[in-house]
Amino acid sequence: MTLNPQVEALLGFLAQMPPVDYATVTPEAVREMNKPMQMGPPPAVAQARDLSLDLPGRTIAARLYVPEGAGKNPPLVLFYHGGGWVIGDLESHDATARALARASGAAVLAVDYRLAPETKFPGPLDDCYDALRWAVDHAGELGVDATRLAVAGDSAGGNLAAAVAIRARDEGGPALRHQLLLYPVTDVDFANGSYTDNGGGAFFLSTAMMQWFWNHYVHDAGDPHPHAAVLRHENLGGLPPASVLVAQYDPLRDEGLAYAKALTAAGVAVETELAPGMIHGFFSMFEAVPDAMPYIDRAGARLKAALA
Repeated sequence: MTLNPQVEALLGFLAQMPPVDYATVTPEAVREMNKPMQMGPPPAVAQARDLSLDLPGRTIAARLYVPEGAGKNPPLVLFYHGGGWVIGDLESHDATARALARASGAAVLAVDYRLAPETKFPGPLDDCYDALRWAVDHAGELGVDATRLAVAGDSAGGNLAAAVAIRARDEGGPALRHQLLLYPVTDVDFANGSYTDNGGGAFFLSTAMMQWFWNHYVHDAGDPHPHAAVLRHENLGGLPPASVLVAQYDPLRDEGLAYAKALTAAGVAVETELAPGMIHGFFSMFEAVPDAMPYIDRAGARLKAALA
């Protein structure tokens, strides 16, 4: 399938921006360039409450979203934003978290984990895992059901969600009912087919960008820990059921599909969806790409069923 027309129009707009040289650009400069633009009123929810999570040795921010009609003690989805572990925050994914809460009927706790390179691996993952444990310990304060939990994330956030699921299994952490992985980062293979086809820079995310992100996140991108490159983990059995969404014109397409296949081979129930005509990040671009909305609705329905 050719590019979705709405995506094509968005890429045309983005092509007017000055090019970025990832051989020299700093994280601070990229964060400044990627400050979120307000596209209109955000999706309405009953509650959006800013929180401070007191974790061992540090405090991080989070935001709790409760949709209309959630009722008493709704299930909880921990949401981890994308941005290559280097950029992104609560504001960049505010609309996404709101939309996911509305579609799933669950409360969503968006976690503002520390960013690389100031905090390299495993610091961001530690924040995400400890935030899950914090949420269970404070379920009464949050007004949620700590027995109905899921993790979700897009891109690097999908990577963090997958790694949190692995750690929860291995470290006796909270039991998760589902993991929603939206075009997740799962490996460091820049020579696979989707990088070759889509990594040249024409489709928003490029190979150069991903190499830049990896080099800031881990100490050795040539030999990353399996909690960073989760596709390389030797044991994927016993993990919660997963929904994996990938996009046709995404450099990360093949590693997302490979992770879904590896989970299936390990006996995990997986629902995989390939979005034709779409690019990396499209799920969070729904305000400019309305054709993304059915994917949000389906992701929400899968969470709702898993957390029933």
